Amino acid sequence: MCGIVAYIGPKDATPFLLEGLARLEYRGYDSAGVAVAGRTGGIKVRKVKGRVADLAAAVPARFKGSTGIGHTRWATHGVPSDANAHPHLDNAERIAVVHNGIIENADELRAKLAADGAVFRSETDTEVLGHLIAAHAAEGVELEEAVRAALGKVVGTYGIAVLDAEQPDRIVVARNGSPIVLGIGEKEMFVASDVSALVRYTRQVVHLEDGELATVRADGFRTFTEDARTTHRQPSTVDWEIDSYDTGGYEHFLLKEIHEQPGSVERTLGGRLDERFATPPRRGRNQDAPPLREIRRVKILGCGSAYYAGEMGAQLIEELARIPAHSEPASEFRYRNPVIEADTLYIAVSQSGETYDTLAAVQEVKRKGGRVLGVVNTVGSAIARECDGGIYLHAGPEISVASTKAFTSTVVAFALIALHFGRIHDLSPADGRRIVSALKALPDQIREVLAQSDAIAGLAAEYAGSEGMMFIGRVRGYPVAREGAQKLKEISYVHAEAYPASELKHGPLALISPELPTVALVPDDELLDKNLTTLGEIKARSGRVLAVAHRRPEAKLADHCILVPKSEPELDPLLLNIPLQLLAYHAAVALGRDVDKPRNLAKSVTVE
Repeated sequence: MCGIVAYIGPKDATPFLLEGLARLEYRGYDSAGVAVAGRTGGIKVRKVKGRVADLAAAVPARFKGSTGIGHTRWATHGVPSDANAHPHLDNAERIAVVHNGIIENADELRAKLAADGAVFRSETDTEVLGHLIAAHAAEGVELEEAVRAALGKVVGTYGIAVLDAEQPDRIVVARNGSPIVLGIGEKEMFVASDVSALVRYTRQVVHLEDGELATVRADGFRTFTEDARTTHRQPSTVDWEIDSYDTGGYEHFLLKEIHEQPGSVERTLGGRLDERFATPPRRGRNQDAPPLREIRRVKILGCGSAYYAGEMGAQLIEELARIPAHSEPASEFRYRNPVIEADTLYIAVSQSGETYDTLAAVQEVKRKGGRVLGVVNTVGSAIARECDGGIYLHAGPEISVASTKAFTSTVVAFALIALHFGRIHDLSPADGRRIVSALKALPDQIREVLAQSDAIAGLAAEYAGSEGMMFIGRVRGYPVAREGAQKLKEISYVHAEAYPASELKHGPLALISPELPTVALVPDDELLDKNLTTLGEIKARSGRVLAVAHRRPEAKLADHCILVPKSEPELDPLLLNIPLQLLAYHAAVALGRDVDKPRNLAKSVTVE
């Protein structure tokens, strides 16, 4: 979602703030702003509608201060504008606040503050925080006490950083449902909503927990709860390199991350295959708790692409372990008052580890006594800390809003989980070795698909002008179709729908025409003949077909074909998905879309 940065130390804060915001711009990009306080008093603010580059151009050379906060925004309350951009000030311009999240009782608080004389300059819920903190600070208390008292009146989610003109020796930050990370430097401290803003300056970071605040000074920090109890946070080390946050010569982060997938799969598999016993080794954080033989059902929770990866994971678990498994949108889960079963294992999926809907679903399961494993990419993230154990993907940072390498690594992680469950149950050593061998072959097979990027670009340009596209697949292929349609929609803005191929004749076939082409997943498996029959039904209605297949269908059944190397049937979906990523990317480029920053979308959504 939005991005927060802050600095306190002996240097000028502005260069760090602007660079940090640029690194977080993939999270939000309709406006940006900075505020700095110097030792001579007063707060200077610059904020603009537009990108961080627009902000940098608007910041004068004399805009200096040793303490500062910054923000890049993805609008939730109020249209993108200079006035609605963060930071927000109180009327006396003493308190400056930046905020990620949503204050649910903002209207009620705004009315009370206005009745007491506060004058509001924006439509945002965040400005309410500035006035509320200022009202308490005016009583003569320390900044941390004013922030703590204000948050006691707030309902909602927040990650905030607060600057006080009268106490410029500190920044107070707080977290509830939206990430805040402290970076520890040499006699200087950094704050961000994501480690990507920090890795150039420090590798030592502290992740705040929900309901936790911190007072950050140049020489260190103190963490405490909303009821003033001191907490003790130990730093962890970030192992991602600064080069991971550059495009590396690619035109877009998305293309770079698609091409990084062979390496990301190798890292996900690294040290996790025991070839002697044809299973992942028994190690990791609580992967054997609860005892796996007692598990009778698996429920997977995720949002967006994580949900579709969960569908592929559920299929793997059912096929290899013969345990009933199901994937469900985490955003819907807790609202239906779910029944939590003692013999069900819940698995939460999130690239960022901070997706609020997924975190809330995890908390609902745990509140009702269930056990949750996490499949996440970001070490130390909220979901990783909340879960009872799980798997880190080690896919590397994913900057583009559209998930690609993390999606693929998530499916690989599910293959490891399914293999582990299967070998504990009834999967034979021979079948285990079959899957292990196929997993090891994946990186090179992905490279084979990526080598077709230029050819797929040509196809994408031909199909990009369509009024919409249909994606179809059967059984293992259906989640792939759903993910492919999602990618095309979110980055090219071309309408796309996914259906099980078997359901096409139950209604959607009426839509087929030359103007609505179909992307058909046609693996060489036990359902090949049925898939070919479906292609015949589409062609009989003059529909165009782009097949993604292991072998080329007859010319009368497909207008174009992308060939994919064959894996084991259980893992074929993973390879069938790679061409759909390239198709969506090249279609978006052909249509002139902002590939890394799709409209109305943001990475790591932390609000409902």
